[in-house]
Amino acid sequence: MHEILRAIRRHAAVTPHRPAVTDGISSLDYAELAARVAGAAQALTALGGAGPRPVVGILGANRVEWVVAQLAIWQAGYTAVPLPPFFSAAQCRHIAADAGITHIIHTPDADPGPGGPLDLPLQPVPAMTAATAALDLAGTARQVIYTSGSTGTPKGVLLEGRQLSWSTLALAQAIDARPDDHYLSLLPMALLLETLCAITMPLSAGARVTLMPGLTDRMGGPAPGPAPLRLADAITAAAPTCLMLVPQLLAAWVTELERTGGTVPPGLRLVAVGGAAIPPALAERAWALGIPVHEGYGLSECCSVVALNRPGQRRPGTVGRPLPGLRVTLDGGEIVVTGPSVMSGYLGTTPANEPAGPATWRTGDLGTFDDDGHLTVHGRRDALIVTPGGRNISPEWVEAHFLNDPRLSHCLLSDGGMDGLAMLLVPAPAAESWFEAAGNDAIAALASTAAAGLPAYARPRRHHVAPLRDLAARGLLTANGRLRRRETTAAYHLQLHPPAMPAIPTPLDHSTTNH
Repeated sequence: MHEILRAIRRHAAVTPHRPAVTDGISSLDYAELAARVAGAAQALTALGGAGPRPVVGILGANRVEWVVAQLAIWQAGYTAVPLPPFFSAAQCRHIAADAGITHIIHTPDADPGPGGPLDLPLQPVPAMTAATAALDLAGTARQVIYTSGSTGTPKGVLLEGRQLSWSTLALAQAIDARPDDHYLSLLPMALLLETLCAITMPLSAGARVTLMPGLTDRMGGPAPGPAPLRLADAITAAAPTCLMLVPQLLAAWVTELERTGGTVPPGLRLVAVGGAAIPPALAERAWALGIPVHEGYGLSECCSVVALNRPGQRRPGTVGRPLPGLRVTLDGGEIVVTGPSVMSGYLGTTPANEPAGPATWRTGDLGTFDDDGHLTVHGRRDALIVTPGGRNISPEWVEAHFLNDPRLSHCLLSDGGMDGLAMLLVPAPAAESWFEAAGNDAIAALASTAAAGLPAYARPRRHHVAPLRDLAARGLLTANGRLRRRETTAAYHLQLHPPAMPAIPTPLDHSTTNH
């Protein structure tokens, strides 16, 4: 973490009045940012005593104060634990107990509700400034990230400052981060990927960051509300050079531009998209509009980014090559990552990796490499479906065919054994009115067209439509908007595989290709 904090100080000394970060309410140049971080770090050191170092939770919106808090906690040598604004009070209580949070600091206008029931000291992000603050404690800085995950109780991913610093510098090298870049932050800061893309990477490069807390709050976590997001207007007004999106937000932006005939900012050079698989047709629509989409792949256990399509080197259909310094191999088709960004371990468990050698993480994802080293991710190993006819099917492969239809936001392939395959269809917000007006024949035609390119053994026999708002209300979406596969399959099993409707046997397909 020393490298990042020293870089910010260096920019403050060399280009003190260069804009660093703004949220539309408050703005800081690099000299002001360094002074605020130093002052807040000094204030936070007063929290510590003779006992263990404090573990500090961060609560609130994407404000300048969140950036100050994140950097100050690290500079004080403490452990930072972001509290996602879209987590429930029960989830926040789990995080507080599991991580051993001792104090919580919050941004202005933050809803203290999630922090109040925790019975922990709650205070605003310190607003004092200081000329200098010691960096000798920054070597003990840590970050604990809780992802809602796809199944089970969230686990705390423990990342040391060295892992965060390495990932920041490797990512900056991969995208050629520049001082004249302008990063627009739209995802919640509580997400590790946004911490890297909107705090550590741009600020260590001396670039400018714009936060849009109002828009980020309206996204409401995994399921945006019914009102139009007007992403196109916001991005055009900000005129960034770089931003990070999840596929759901990319789809919303593309749909808005197609509907309005809008254009992208002329200086936009990189739109990194991750968090879930990107339908190839969506990426093609984006590029046709001038959106420079670059797909990536990663997971919290590997500090969020493992591979990324580089500017000027994009290979459609892949997630690019691994970051320099990571060794990514395949073991029985499973993606295995070895290198300096792999986590120290989960909280509450004995570290699985000895410090003597590089850490390794088995991702549970299936993948392949092309001849030039570009990685393609095929889905989760534990989600693989084996049909009664002996065919191996990756659900994500079938779902990608359906998601090429812009009327769909999500879909999920369910295995009914002898009953056959069924597909859960989730309408995109802009297409909800179409689904409401469409009859069964029209929706069946959509499903038939989507499955037309699939072999017979991989075509779903049935489908069921479920509104996105219902999935969100039932807690079936992760923090970045993905479906919780196991829980969603269980929740809609009777609709997808009704016992009163016996399956019609499907003729054996004699192709030998498994997916």
